[in-house]
Parts: sequence; C-alpha cells; structure tokens
Amino acid sequence: MNPGVSLLCILVCITAASCDRVYVHPFALANVNNMHTNSCKEVEKREHQAKTFLPSPIESHIPSAPEESPGNKSEDGEKLVGVDSLVDPIYILGARFYQLLREIHEGDNIFLSPVFIYESLLSFYLGASGVTATNLQTFLGYDSPTIDPNCTYKIDGHKVFAALRSIIHCPLHPGEDDGLLFSKFSSLFTSPGIYLSESFVHELATPDSSFQIRAVNFTNPTKAAEQISAFVERKSTHKSQNSLGDIDPETNLLLATYLQVKVALKQASLLREPQEFWLDSGTKISVPMMTVTGTFEYKCDGNPGLAVVKIPVSKCVFLLLLLPTNSSTLASVEDQYSMRPSKEWLEKLSPSEINLTLPTVSFKSIYNLQELLMKQNMSCLLEKKDGFRMLSDTNVKIGKVINQQLFELSPGGADQPEESPKQNEPKGRIKITLNRPFLVIVYSRNAEGMLYIGRVTNPLKK
Repeated sequence: MNPGVSLLCILVCITAASCDRVYVHPFALANVNNMHTNSCKEVEKREHQAKTFLPSPIESHIPSAPEESPGNKSEDGEKLVGVDSLVDPIYILGARFYQLLREIHEGDNIFLSPVFIYESLLSFYLGASGVTATNLQTFLGYDSPTIDPNCTYKIDGHKVFAALRSIIHCPLHPGEDDGLLFSKFSSLFTSPGIYLSESFVHELATPDSSFQIRAVNFTNPTKAAEQISAFVERKSTHKSQNSLGDIDPETNLLLATYLQVKVALKQASLLREPQEFWLDSGTKISVPMMTVTGTFEYKCDGNPGLAVVKIPVSKCVFLLLLLPTNSSTLASVEDQYSMRPSKEWLEKLSPSEINLTLPTVSFKSIYNLQELLMKQNMSCLLEKKDGFRMLSDTNVKIGKVINQQLFELSPGGADQPEESPKQNEPKGRIKITLNRPFLVIVYSRNAEGMLYIGRVTNPLKK
C-alpha cells in the first residue's frame, strides 16, 4: 500500500479523546499560506472591531440585515485559487462521516454531502476564535503554523468560501438542457437579543443560494421546532418535518441546511415492468427500473471486484456508479472509500458502448452534525461557549447543526415505458444491471469535488 493511501486509512480510524488535540491526517493538511492567512494581531483586531446586528423575529416579514452578501459570485467555469487544496480535505471529511454512518445505519440507504458538511463546519470556523478556531482549522485540514494556543493564523474564510462556491456554483445554475435540479436553502436561528457579526453573516450569505436569519425563542422547544419548520417551508421549496425534534432549550444558535438534487438521466426510459433487485443473496424485491444505452466511460477493477460507470448529467456534474462484481460485497467496496485517494475512482476509465439498467431512486436523509461529532468524541469542537467571538459578542450555545438532503434519480428520456431489456446485447456492447446494492457519487466536473455520496441498498425505501 502506498504511503498516501496508508495515511488516508489512519484518518478514518483515529478519533481524538478530547479537543485539546485534534487528529487529522497529514495527507489532507493544506498549506495555510495558500489561503492568505491573517496574523494574530489582525485576528484580534477583527474580534474587537466587528460590527453587529440584531436578527429579526421569526414572525416578522422584514428580512434581517444583512442577509445578502456583498461578496462576488464566481463566474461559470472559473476555477479559483485554493480549489485544488480543498478537494482532499472535503473528500477525507466525507470519508470520516460516511464510515460513521455505516455503523449507525447498518444495511440501510445512506446519502450525504461531503461538500456541505464541510461548509457547515467551515461556517462555524469563521466565527471561532482562540483554541476553538485552532481545533476547527486543523479538523478542516488546514494546519496551523503556530504552537501558541492563544494565537491562530486563521485561513482567509472569504477565500475558502469563494473556492467552495466555485465547486458548487455550476450545479446551482444548470443549463436549460441539463438533467439536473439542484437547490439549497440555509437558515441561521438565534435566541432573541443575540447580536451577530455582520462580517460572519456576509460570508454565509452567498449570492448563489438562499440564506435567512431569524430570532426564535428556544425555551419552548416544541413551539420553536414548529416555527422553524413553518418558516423553512414558507421561504423555500424544502420540507423540514422530523428534522428538529428534541431541541435543547438552552440553545441560542441553530444552523439548518436543506439540499435537494434531482437527476434525470438523459435518454433513459422507464421499463414497463418492475425488475428484480436483490437485497442480499437470499432476498429479492421488485422495483421500478430504467434503462439507457450509450457510450460511457467505464472500467472494471479486480480487487475488490468493482464495475465503475461515469455518466454525464450536466455541463458541470457527472454521476459515478460503483457496483460490486464477482464475489465482492458492497462492504468491501465501501472500505475502499477510506483507503483510496480522492481521484482514484476516476482513473483508467475508457469509453465503452454500454446498456445500463438501474433503479429509480428517491429518498431523504437528515443528519445532526452535532450528534455525529459526539459519536467521534469531537463534540467539543462546537461546544465551547466563549470560543465564537468572531460570531457574536455573546457566549453562544450551538444546538443542532442540521443537514437535510433529498436525492432523486429518474429517467429523462421517452415518456413511453420500454419493454424489459433483451438478454443478448450486440457484440461489443457491455450489459450492466444494478440489481443489487451499489454506490452512487455526484461529482462536480469543474473541480472533481465530491458533492454527494450515497449507498443504495433498497430503492423502495424513502
């Protein structure tokens, strides 16, 4: 095993006993100088001079100021400085959370977004100071060149967010002929009377997505959850049911991000009859499936046995479908996620004529990042009340950090259903049928950043 892969393995296996020392893989650590670091004095000066504002009540129809960012939007196709240094940290953070979700949701569907998990944690890093900022900076894959625990050479948050926007900008603005619908809605909720830093909010309120800030009374958790859910559904197309239960009444800040990605495969057609899908070697169900024939990039690895198909979705997004072959299991393929460098899935693909049959998929996943950090003994990354002086001049207790994703995969071809695919394909054409558990990855074509990774074990589960 090469040294880079070995280091990547260690990252997923190691968790810290406390946040006094945060262990993150050296393979992932980027040079902070690439992100225009600020000196300790500059950071301290910003803490004391930050302008603040009071969010509007959740019942108010008047927007909180400032909800719109004055920052510049990255142009379509523009690759900003720093994007390359983000690809591996995002991938590795995703691997860390994915392996945890494998343990929690054994045998179930999984769908998460490494990019937006990274963005949520980066958001709090922008408001952090002192040891909290140091720990978050290291956890996000940027090493701090100082050994003074009271001083953090912070990465330039504006530049990092600009690089993240470069990865997700195109999916948010697909062309008219693209088979992609992608939307994002974020909300930051505070207790009444909590002042927030204007500069902190400006970083979160990117021009590419909808962002709202409101004040809500958390001392009545049930009413607060109802108000937040109603607010999200009023302000966006997203539904937030069942995502906000059990709010800690001592919370005075909560972040919720709602995402949906709907992929319609071009030229794919729904099969007239449901097809067999094997949940395991002894259990099968009938599920709706679609079929598409075309020239796609493809490879078949030997260890573990794995078929990989790359399918273009839009001018800036593609799918990677990974299906265990021969005697390989999905678990053996998933293990490779924590062992392979980020671009190895994409290596040695070659164009092939393929007839592909796969299930239609539609399911929702909801994660509270606070709970996932707690299960990794990392809850203290966000629990130090006086560690967020760049966010507010009040000690904040961060409650839930919700990431909710809706994923749909459907045919985008003919309206008329097709007959079941023929068993014998023309000579030279490869027939691939995803009729057992498989992985689906959504990549940004501009930066080859991993937007989503999902495990489909039962296409009928929502």
